[in-house]
Amino acid sequence: GRSSWEPRTGSRNSSLNQFLKIYHNHCVFYMFVFSAVVERRGIMLPPSRRDFVSLTVSESGSYTNSKQWRRQSCWRKWKQLSRLQRSLILFTLMLLLLFPVFLFLSAESRLEAVREAFRHAWKGYKNFAWGHDELKPISKSYGEWFGLGLTLIDALDTMWILGLKEEFAEARQWVAKELSFDKNVDVNLFESTIRILGSLLSTYHLTGDSLFLEKAKDIGSRLMPAFNTASKIPYSDVNIGKGTAHPPQWTSDSSVAEVTSIQLEFRELSRLTGDPKYKLAVMEVMKQVHKLDGKQDGLVPMFINTNNGLFTHQGIYTLGARADSYYEYLLKQWIQGGKTEKEFLDDYLQAVEGVKKNLLKKSTPSGLAFVGELSHGHFSPKMDHLVCFLPGTLALGAHYGLPADHMELAKQLMETCYQMYAQMETGLSPEIAHFNMHEGSTQDVDVKIADRHNLLRPETVESLFYLYRFTKDKKYQQWGWEILQNFNKYTRVPTGGYTSINNVRDPASPNPRDKMESFFLGETLKYFYLLFSEDPNLISLDKYVFNTEAHPLPIWPQSE
Repeated sequence: GRSSWEPRTGSRNSSLNQFLKIYHNHCVFYMFVFSAVVERRGIMLPPSRRDFVSLTVSESGSYTNSKQWRRQSCWRKWKQLSRLQRSLILFTLMLLLLFPVFLFLSAESRLEAVREAFRHAWKGYKNFAWGHDELKPISKSYGEWFGLGLTLIDALDTMWILGLKEEFAEARQWVAKELSFDKNVDVNLFESTIRILGSLLSTYHLTGDSLFLEKAKDIGSRLMPAFNTASKIPYSDVNIGKGTAHPPQWTSDSSVAEVTSIQLEFRELSRLTGDPKYKLAVMEVMKQVHKLDGKQDGLVPMFINTNNGLFTHQGIYTLGARADSYYEYLLKQWIQGGKTEKEFLDDYLQAVEGVKKNLLKKSTPSGLAFVGELSHGHFSPKMDHLVCFLPGTLALGAHYGLPADHMELAKQLMETCYQMYAQMETGLSPEIAHFNMHEGSTQDVDVKIADRHNLLRPETVESLFYLYRFTKDKKYQQWGWEILQNFNKYTRVPTGGYTSINNVRDPASPNPRDKMESFFLGETLKYFYLLFSEDPNLISLDKYVFNTEAHPLPIWPQSE
């Protein structure tokens, strides 16, 4: 491992060099513009060299020696302009020359705002919840889920990407000295895979520190008992100390999203360790889901039985909770594997067509495109905030050569996800929105009382990052900046940390929930930082693919 913190690839120095190069090009261009303006105003500039004789043609057709022409100084011509003309030219030139500086400073100030938000969240976690799973910032205490320091682990690669040297160093020390998976505790297979295993693998790749790989091997091996089922569809819960696994107490089902959104991590663990067992286990799940009956135009039900391996609760289709990341991981496994595993691409393309055919509608009065749900043939205009992963996923697919209309749909859905924030009184999205489709509706979005909470979720910021990275349209950065400011206004706790809130429709009393989810540091703030960065090589999307908890994993060379 590394004995000291080292800067990440694509650090501020490269950003500064890139800025200076751009600024130089701007200056050359604007000086050319200035010359044109001067010429148009009748200002004669002296020739750049004195070792030749130039002739000018007057209106009368006679020739004038250049020496005589040079006697009419630029200064005299400049003085012949009115004061207003001179002021306008100078002011315009100053603005043109300084504009790139303003852009650079604006980008840097936004990046620093994200770093400051992280430091504030980290302050609360360090002071009141250090080594525990989640911060309760209002009561200045903590909550436990697995008892594994979930927030700290989830935030490791975020600190590295943001260049937070001190915070990363103290977190690494805790991982080295305090983190142990030898505990008699039940963990959720999916959540511990995407948050813990995913972050450890990502941090290993970003830092080269073998500590994180060893910890990844440890937790990965302890999760394997989940796959010891008759159907090879894994149980949802694993006791990582005892080496046993079981379904939830209330059902023998696992959710489809959970069992099909652990593949990126286990596949990568096999690649790093040379042990195929991890990849074989998760690929068996994908093979079975690929051939199961019960899909509708590529859309999958939400649950699968761990005893017989069949879909249950058939006839209900959503891109929200319990199904969402299945679609995301179809595309991302294809990308991770170097675009060689065609069955993932085929299933993904079929699912996108299924969404367009069955779930895609438009609201009234603004005509916002949204993705609803289907229940036994009946359409519901209900859209979870979780569905806002979809614009980014569609854009990522288009970047990798999938149909251009995927990008157009991504832009339409991105507008909708932004409006889920903008149309709320706090400027923050509810957990679930219902879209109006009736003629005469005066507003596009309705929110039921039970759905008005905001959990500091990342999905909209995630998609804004993808859309900006691929289009360079500044509006996506501006939308993200508005959202960050509203998080600061309504969810920031003065003593440290951020809190989820109960009511996005009441700015006077948003009613804090006293909980900061680990994904706020692991995902939301990371995506804000990447959104505001102008460096396309900062986690290049041609080299990395993000897991569903925003942990970047390398895309495999095709030779592998």
